[in-house]
Amino acid sequence: MELITKTRKLGGSIAVIIPKEVVRNEKISPDDTVKIQIEKSDDLGFMWGRLKDIKKSTDEIMREIDEGELDG
Repeated sequence: MELITKTRKLGGSIAVIIPKEVVRNEKISPDDTVKIQIEKSDDLGFMWGRLKDIKKSTDEIMREIDEGELDG
């Protein structure tokens, strides 16, 4: 599974947040060992504010993607 997410400062380290949908789908629990491939992504900051007219929640959109409802 490929995922784009933000990093957060946690003490002297950087933490990666795994969205709850991914945690649920992949059945990830605290203290599990996971394999993460690190590749810095392009800055998507230009997108903020452009998607303000979307009326669906992220959960709804992710559910539709998982169910293939957005396929042409």
